[in-house]
Amino acid sequence: MKFGIAVFPSKKLQDLANSYRKRYDPHYSLIPPHLTLKEPFEATDDEINVIAEKLGEVAKNAEPFTLRAYKISSFQPVNNVIYMKVDAVPELLTLYQSLHSSDFGGESQYSFVPHITIAQKLSNDEHSDVYGSLRMAGVDHEETVDRFHLLYQLENGSWTVYETYRLGGDS
Repeated sequence: MKFGIAVFPSKKLQDLANSYRKRYDPHYSLIPPHLTLKEPFEATDDEINVIAEKLGEVAKNAEPFTLRAYKISSFQPVNNVIYMKVDAVPELLTLYQSLHSSDFGGESQYSFVPHITIAQKLSNDEHSDVYGSLRMAGVDHEETVDRFHLLYQLENGSWTVYETYRLGGDS
């Protein structure tokens, strides 16, 4: 089964992200707006039980953090993804690093750019038009995050919560 680890922002920020995602993100119906902490990975039932337990320890040792979405950016020319850039605060970076230890499969193949995707799989022309208008609209949002979620993928490709972990406390 395929699993991932993410933070879901507040309804207010999700509503803002979804106002763009419903038009520009083909994954809109598969998963709510989120900040990915660990890319999708495969695990058996036995493996995920061990991972879930270890995630509880990570959560206890992690601190809540401020999620501040402060600008619209893009991964172009690597790919045509447009996103809300999230401040890389020390608590978020520490949490990310702890989820990429040897207990969880080691380092990511990508460098960590905290973000919430709002548009993807756009043609070059679409990307240019959409990015220009979204950058002018901008974003300025701040909230406290006190939990993260272990997700699993259903057969239809959508993602759902397997377990939720409170930062600095019990899961």
